[in-house]
Amino acid sequence: MIFTYPDAVYSLRPTAEYVIRGDVIEWLDANQTQPTEAEIQAEIVRLQADYNSKQYQRDRRPEYPDLAVLADALYWSNQGDNTKLDEYYAACAAVKAKYPKPEVN
Repeated sequence: MIFTYPDAVYSLRPTAEYVIRGDVIEWLDANQTQPTEAEIQAEIVRLQADYNSKQYQRDRRPEYPDLAVLADALYWSNQGDNTKLDEYYAACAAVKAKYPKPEVN
């Protein structure tokens, strides 16, 4: 995903009233100040960095076991059989090991 000028303006002022035509903002909100060009560019960089830092989450999502498997495992766990629940947790741990969360600097 590539973040754009409108993404940044919305992120900075989500309730503001404005119109964007290309990279030109027509600010209509009398209650909030218009973000500066520097603020907008910095927000684009921040949004992109945040998105990029969570790639591991997007990689994990399709490989996690289905939630129906968890529901079944929880049912059997309440009946005293933790086998399916242990299998579910092991499957989740395998996905997490395959796509580890990056260390924060």
